[in-house]
Amino acid sequence: MIARYSIEHSVDFAYDAPVHSSVMTLYLRPIQDRRQVVVNFGIETDPPGTLFDFVGPFGNHGHFLDRPGAHERLAIRSRSTVEVGPMPQVPTRLGSDAWKELGSAIRSPELWLMLQPSHFVGPSTVLDRFVDEHGIRPGDDPLQSAAELRTTLHDIFEYMPGSTAVNSPIDRILETGRGVCQDYAHVMASILRGWGVPCRYVSGYLGPDDDFATPGESHAWVECWYPGLGWVGLDPANNSRSDHRHVRVAVGRDYADVPPTRGVYRGAADSKLTTTVIVTRHRETLGTA
Repeated sequence: MIARYSIEHSVDFAYDAPVHSSVMTLYLRPIQDRRQVVVNFGIETDPPGTLFDFVGPFGNHGHFLDRPGAHERLAIRSRSTVEVGPMPQVPTRLGSDAWKELGSAIRSPELWLMLQPSHFVGPSTVLDRFVDEHGIRPGDDPLQSAAELRTTLHDIFEYMPGSTAVNSPIDRILETGRGVCQDYAHVMASILRGWGVPCRYVSGYLGPDDDFATPGESHAWVECWYPGLGWVGLDPANNSRSDHRHVRVAVGRDYADVPPTRGVYRGAADSKLTTTVIVTRHRETLGTA
């Protein structure tokens, strides 16, 4: 079955005094590949102006805008229609020599990069203590170990919006036990990279189970690479593999590589950000993987 979604993502920056020269990069266009098809996509801005598209270092399609005139508000709205196909079948285990085979198969710079520490993903003394306290260790199979880690983090952490910020280090959720999907993904990637499993961060949306519109937020999970399988998506916030509900927008080492919006402006003003995401799932149709 193919799941079809309409997604509206609105971002509104309100300034308490006029600003100018707003410059911003956007990662809002969903990924298109064999499993996910972008039927249509568009961005509107207020103030209006030209949008420039580019392809980032991880293959993500981004946009750049420059609004030089004075303004007290910058509104950005993207609309997408996306079809997500079924996931390929993934075994629960890889085999008796899977760790050795994984290590010898990591040869490309892309995979090597997803083993290295990055801005929000990496070792820390707080992470070492967390792992020891909860007895988190890799088992004899790297795929099964990642699935067990996903479940462990889901059970330990409490999902609580507002308990962390977009720039919070992993130490925050590790110390409080509360966070959001971004924090879950950063912790999971930190542990898996330490085990020698290439792991990347995925930003996107989580669609509803039924045919209706639902307010939501951007979502985040991880993908792990295994020989013979490629990238396998794991969602620790929902304790699931990625499936037809997961709409991928961008991949990177962590959130710092793929924020939906990032920019600067000139002016002595404070800003207030309001974000709205609405995902509508339409009737499923038969399709092939």
